[in-house]
Amino acid sequence: MSFGQPVVSHFDLIVIGGGAAGFGAAIKANELGAHTALVNAGLPLGGTCVNVGCVPSKTLLWAAEVLHNSRHHGIPGLELAVTRLDIPAIINDELALVDRMRREKYAAVLGELQHVTLFEGEARFTGAHTVAVNGETLSSERFVIATGSTATVPDIPGLSKVGYMTHIEGLRRERLPQSLVVIGAGPLGLEFSQLFARFGVRVTVLQRPASIFPRTEPILSARLTELLEREGITIVTGVHVRNVARSADGNRVAFEVDGRSESVDAEEILLAAGKTANTGALQLHHAGVALDSRQAIRVNGFLRTSADHVYAAGDVTNLPAREEMTAGHEGTLAAENALTGSRHAIDYDTVPYTVFTDPQLAGVGLTEEQQLERDGVCACRTLSFEHVPKAIIVKRTEGLIKMVIHPETGQIVGVHLLAPHAGDLVAQAVVLLRNRNTIADLIDSLPMFPTLSESLKLAALAFTRDVSKVSCCI
Repeated sequence: MSFGQPVVSHFDLIVIGGGAAGFGAAIKANELGAHTALVNAGLPLGGTCVNVGCVPSKTLLWAAEVLHNSRHHGIPGLELAVTRLDIPAIINDELALVDRMRREKYAAVLGELQHVTLFEGEARFTGAHTVAVNGETLSSERFVIATGSTATVPDIPGLSKVGYMTHIEGLRRERLPQSLVVIGAGPLGLEFSQLFARFGVRVTVLQRPASIFPRTEPILSARLTELLEREGITIVTGVHVRNVARSADGNRVAFEVDGRSESVDAEEILLAAGKTANTGALQLHHAGVALDSRQAIRVNGFLRTSADHVYAAGDVTNLPAREEMTAGHEGTLAAENALTGSRHAIDYDTVPYTVFTDPQLAGVGLTEEQQLERDGVCACRTLSFEHVPKAIIVKRTEGLIKMVIHPETGQIVGVHLLAPHAGDLVAQAVVLLRNRNTIADLIDSLPMFPTLSESLKLAALAFTRDVSKVSCCI
């Protein structure tokens, strides 16, 4: 299938994958005037983000947050009653939005790319410079692989027999289970756990590491654990899941923690144990592309694989954990590097992360531990949102912000937040890190009062004074 373009066998660039990274590559290639083939299989155009990732999950999370806030707003004299909870209607609205975004942001955009031809089908390399798609051979001197990833299914005895959900099924489920075991935490596990819990499901999270989100500061992940448990979610860390079997009460998940054998019964199981790169069908050995031990494509800092003419971007690579916007930018740079010989790279120290729980967990840059490992010196402060005027006003003082600086220069090297709208607040922190700003620069800034963005200036002030004694107008 093509969008009004003649099907030809040779292209300046072949992009394999139609998600965020693939689209970023195709758009850049089109800007450069390169005749490009975009090959897509599996998920519809848009890949994970629009179809089964950010767009649908955040739509449902917002619905759950509105429901929760109607019951837990903390405003005296205001009582709200939810008289109807229609899960099928909520799911249908979510799926309608997905369809609209896919049409407007992907299909329509592709139709405007005059140098790009779309092929729907699975691509496999048949040589260093050729791929087969639906019986047709396409050739090019340059490739960008952006086939994404799928949910990892851990090797747990009994799991395949009992059955499970991934995030894909979870986003389309119109009937809620009474109870749910989530295997794995991280962004996906935490967001779905809170989503289902706020819709009335009894949720248990089983996480192998000792932290629900090891990437952030321990004090923040510990506070988020506490807040989720207050909402009725059971969280068990340091877990080794032994097996799964059917029981009279549903599905019994047996596990070990701290040397003890325990189990939990639940109607359904949701897997959130990470992702596996989609490389199995590509036959990459024909192109000389090397994989790591987890079957992800090895790339260097410029997104080039072990084969000089093949680049890769997004979840299919061995790059650090990323957000969807990073995958899109990686695709853009991969296409430009492949076509022009440039050596553009991403500074991953300034790429933010966000877990869209409520409150949100977000951050950018180094943690205290990472700064100590890198430079051997560190200084940090942790500020409670009990000292942020806007948080006091809206009765959301449960948050924390931890700022990490180089003690000799005062340069800000890391900011990590647990707060309402932390994903929005971290954007300011990204600019601070990219510009190599110091706490003196931040203290000299004038954030709007009263806003949650004042938390960053207050965290900087905490290095020089007791912020509990600071006036609102400072």
